Amino acid sequence: MKKRIYLYMALILTLTCILSGCGQNNNTEAETTENTGSITLLNIKSEVASQIEALGQGYEKETGIKVNVITVQSGVDSQATLKGYYLSDQMPDIIACESSGFSNWEGLLVDMKDQDWAGRTDAAYIDSTYGTIGFPYTTEAIGLAYNADILSKAGVDPASITGPESMKKAFETIDSKKDQLGITAVIGYCAEPENLGWSAGNHITGAYIDSGLSRSDTTYIDLLTNGGGIDDSRFAHFADMIGLFNQYSDPALLTKGTYSDQVLNFASGKYAFVTQGSWIGATLTGDDSDAYSKAGSFKVGMIPYAFEEGMDTILTSAPNWWAVSKEGNVDAALAFLQWCSEDSAQKILVEQAGFASPFVDCKYVASDPFAPVISEYISAGKTSSWHWMEMAEGLGQNGFSYVYQKYANGELDAEGFLKEFKKVASDWYSKL
Repeated sequence: MKKRIYLYMALILTLTCILSGCGQNNNTEAETTENTGSITLLNIKSEVASQIEALGQGYEKETGIKVNVITVQSGVDSQATLKGYYLSDQMPDIIACESSGFSNWEGLLVDMKDQDWAGRTDAAYIDSTYGTIGFPYTTEAIGLAYNADILSKAGVDPASITGPESMKKAFETIDSKKDQLGITAVIGYCAEPENLGWSAGNHITGAYIDSGLSRSDTTYIDLLTNGGGIDDSRFAHFADMIGLFNQYSDPALLTKGTYSDQVLNFASGKYAFVTQGSWIGATLTGDDSDAYSKAGSFKVGMIPYAFEEGMDTILTSAPNWWAVSKEGNVDAALAFLQWCSEDSAQKILVEQAGFASPFVDCKYVASDPFAPVISEYISAGKTSSWHWMEMAEGLGQNGFSYVYQKYANGELDAEGFLKEFKKVASDWYSKL
């Protein structure tokens, strides 16, 4: 089984797993099975853990086959966790990967191109060598989310925020009315790297890479992956926007907060803006529903990260995919994924988890407050891709995130932020 992983990698990965607390935050222990009585699925979206559990329960109710869900908590390196399972012969039947993670499992995943669901979506992960190896279960969006009620009360039209000057003006206006609006801060932005490194390090870096570009434009990800190159002019403008976030974020959140703090405070109406994507909609109407209701169940929206004038796109994609291990319970895993693309599972994924379905024949519309926002941008053709997922594995979460922290706590100015970012990128790629 281990013939594809060299001994030195096994030793390194085992140490990584120990240091990262591999598996300590999971809901259940990994199980591999030789029969069709149960399958194991790795879930890396902890904000919808209960909904994915409900999905498994729905499948068991219909088929009698138990789905053991392993949830990796936010901030935990899911690929390190997964490698630990592999090395201990506990590989889940269905794993979860962002695009960069697939390279860890070359030749070990089932090509699902012949599955019925593959012809009903254009969001599958397709590898040029190994085929259709990723099953999409949602579409998400990254943009600067906002509380429409607060902006309205402040007299700020979100459509007027089209570039750095108008964004700065909007922030200044809202900040001047904080007491009147009853808010804590203009924006809930967090640059805490240990548990939230994926947010700034991956998602917000994604805005630098793709904002304002066509979905097929790979200019800045190509520059980055070709030795860690950064465009000085574009990044300088991006750095100015991050500096604005540093200035107007909640000081209690900026470098020490948690994901739960960030989303709960937004749900409670304490921030006009928040630097999280559409996935928080499930939390607003789920775990934080009481706070959201008390805050008036306000309408939400999303504007582009317009750090240059005229940037008018948000970023959309499947955030990650489910894949089937060749060494697991393949037939049962494939049957489950096929079921996930069909009516009863889509009802759970859309109506309970608040997902935007990637399947063209899905008849359900999420009550998630961000669902119409995504639809509007998609229908208008105002979306860019998520090329941040093609960054070297771990670069955003374990590299760039610490540069954001230094900028946020004042160790770096905007120029220093650019220099440090370039150094981290160059050093990271030089070691590959």
